[in-house]
Amino acid sequence: MGKVFIAAQDVKAGRFIDTRFNLQDRDWGKHAFNSGHIEGAIYWDLEQDLSDMTSSAGRHPMPSKEQLQQLFKRSGLNYDDCIYIYDQGGAPFAARAWWMLKYANFPSVYIVNGGFESLKQAGVSVSEQEHKYELSNLSLQWNESIYASRNDVKTIVDGIHNATLLDARSGERYRGENEPIDNVAGHIPTAKNFDWEQLKQGSELYANDQLLNTFKRDEEVVVYCGSGVTASPLYAILADCGYDNLKLYVGSYSDWITQFDIEIGESK
Repeated sequence: MGKVFIAAQDVKAGRFIDTRFNLQDRDWGKHAFNSGHIEGAIYWDLEQDLSDMTSSAGRHPMPSKEQLQQLFKRSGLNYDDCIYIYDQGGAPFAARAWWMLKYANFPSVYIVNGGFESLKQAGVSVSEQEHKYELSNLSLQWNESIYASRNDVKTIVDGIHNATLLDARSGERYRGENEPIDNVAGHIPTAKNFDWEQLKQGSELYANDQLLNTFKRDEEVVVYCGSGVTASPLYAILADCGYDNLKLYVGSYSDWITQFDIEIGESK
């Protein structure tokens, strides 16, 4: 999949997408955008644009292909655009948008490591004016190879398909010791655990040896979390490190528990 993360000082001319969001204050991101954003940037909201909140497939359900195509068209995006996505830094939201664009096979999409403040510090122009783009005419070719459905994950759990499930939540949520959000505690059976917050170094995200030693480079890995949001940066980091056989279970644990059993403790 090639390079995923880019340093703010290496950003060139292109399209910018602002994905700042706060799960505890859902209006914060849009207010932050209106108070100042990278000049020419558009704003994508986690719940209004990057999720289908009318669906029952988890807490931040995957938008339909039609919904995504309309989002990309009204954003004026084209396949030949170089697209830079940022959030507040050290957050999962830019990675969520990046994955959606890669699912639609946009070739040149990057996550700005360090987010909005790093771009400001690098001297990229900031504006309070929202730029309007003409509708684009897109014929999308979807990359189904990076998407995992609930039933795809079930084939892994049942031993029909050989792949590693990787849970991006905290260890205590993974083991079922504490579950503050979903109504069932535990994890998808057979899954390994790597807390995505271990990727954080200040406002930036980086891999570490513990992650890279969790599995072999050539094995298939399906990443999930609670609702598909915080699994996205873990997926993006692995892709940036050259892991090519990756899938994201967007519905994640909150979708899995609507149909199937869970496991408590550590998977063997």
